[in-house]
Amino acid sequence: MSGVRSGGPGGPGGPGPLLRLTPAWTLLLALLALTCCARCDNKPSNIILIVADDQDQTLGGMTPMKKTKALIGDLGATFVNSFTVTPLCCPSRSSILTGQYPHNHEVRNNSLSGNCSSSLWQKGPETAAFPVYLNKLKYQTFFAGKYLNQYGKKEVGDVGHVPPGWDQWHALVGNSQYYNYSLSVNGKEEKHGDRYEDDYLTDLILNRSLVFLDNRSPQHPFFLMLSPPAPHSPWTAAPQYQKQFDDVKAPRDGSFNKAGKDKHWLLRQPVSPMPNSSVSFLDDAYRRRWQTLLSVDDMVEALVKKLDAIKELNNTYVFYTSDNGYHTGQFSLPIDKRQLYEFDIRTPLLVRGPGIKANQTLQAPVLNIDLAPTFLDIAGTNLSALNLDGQSFLSQMAPSLRNGTARPFFLIEYTGEGHPTPDPSCPKLGPGLSQCFPDCVCEDAFNNTYACVRTLDATHNLQYCEFADSESFVEVYDLAADPHQLENIVKKVDPAVLQAMNQRLIKLQSCEGEGCRHVD
Repeated sequence: MSGVRSGGPGGPGGPGPLLRLTPAWTLLLALLALTCCARCDNKPSNIILIVADDQDQTLGGMTPMKKTKALIGDLGATFVNSFTVTPLCCPSRSSILTGQYPHNHEVRNNSLSGNCSSSLWQKGPETAAFPVYLNKLKYQTFFAGKYLNQYGKKEVGDVGHVPPGWDQWHALVGNSQYYNYSLSVNGKEEKHGDRYEDDYLTDLILNRSLVFLDNRSPQHPFFLMLSPPAPHSPWTAAPQYQKQFDDVKAPRDGSFNKAGKDKHWLLRQPVSPMPNSSVSFLDDAYRRRWQTLLSVDDMVEALVKKLDAIKELNNTYVFYTSDNGYHTGQFSLPIDKRQLYEFDIRTPLLVRGPGIKANQTLQAPVLNIDLAPTFLDIAGTNLSALNLDGQSFLSQMAPSLRNGTARPFFLIEYTGEGHPTPDPSCPKLGPGLSQCFPDCVCEDAFNNTYACVRTLDATHNLQYCEFADSESFVEVYDLAADPHQLENIVKKVDPAVLQAMNQRLIKLQSCEGEGCRHVD
């Protein structure tokens, strides 16, 4: 005879009468079991975000990532119109964390004076970054890799500063390195050398994330943000990959080695065509960038295998993206980012997870300020209560879960950096420039400060940009007819169109929250 003992005088399971399982009791217990299973199935989904450093989307940056494309893109969604709202590491990463345009989080460039990991950032936007909200929702949070370029500086809290919202913190001090770096490990400094097995940063990030997954509490969801150094300079590949892609060169099509005529003065100053020394340098950089990405590809594969092994793969969203794009020879600029063109502002974005059908290619524009609201949407947050400039794109990749619309316009903004004194190797160029190469080609300047409005839908693919300089220079491109932005058509466009774009730009430059998502 089957039965369960009720709690008698001896307590639960102690002496007491035997309770018979009548049909009514059997039905009740079955209903309770179903309820429990439903609750288990409804545990909030886990989220993993992988952010590469300087990985382009338009120049073949995803070509080495065969495993990533197979395990995320082919089994989920690939966004072919993914953009950063600013093409530079620190302000872009600040936008990812806050879901805000730079004019709202006020991180303008990679310097402390530009608010990169500054006291102002730490006291303001950082306290309202998405990990804070996820942590309040009982997400177990883990960070490893590059955070912000000035993180760990002594004048802004040193390694003891651990941003709120993170349970486990393994952050690189300063800018990307592969060896010979320091980490802040939960607020304590950890120095690393140049031994591959112990110190190669991409692999270290992976290994510590796997330990975190092994030690997590299965009762609560988790969020991991992994930020490897690849493919940022100094482009140090793992030993096993240092001879890969020996015959690869930077793509020679599109705007490669073309003069930047009709463009902002900074684009008009490079020698074009480039000298052979510059071409050899950028080809070498291109190869080495691809080599470093092979370890990131391995990271993705290992993470997916681990999720499968711990039976969390079907309940985990995996996002793969980059903080900005990159260029290698476009408009005769050797290597860098910081420009308004497609090669610098487009980023890879692949996502797999619950409710996302396999092998989707999605056309609607998505911005890096949309990542934070998408994570919070997945976690069940009421987004209307938060002051986010971005919008969730869960509805685009998983329409069965959400309804939503794509934005008709969006903003790209950048604040240029320069040195107050001339570069000693290029005195003829004068002060105000930075990122100068031996051939006196400078990639940035104080007045390389611009704002662009982009229209991208089924009928329009336009970019309108204004520079904050003495010329009030304007660049306009019809990317449907001119995808490589070879011709600035500002003098050919209907003045009414220019006026409309100018008005949208003015609104976007001062927008906040919902006003950034609904611009006429």
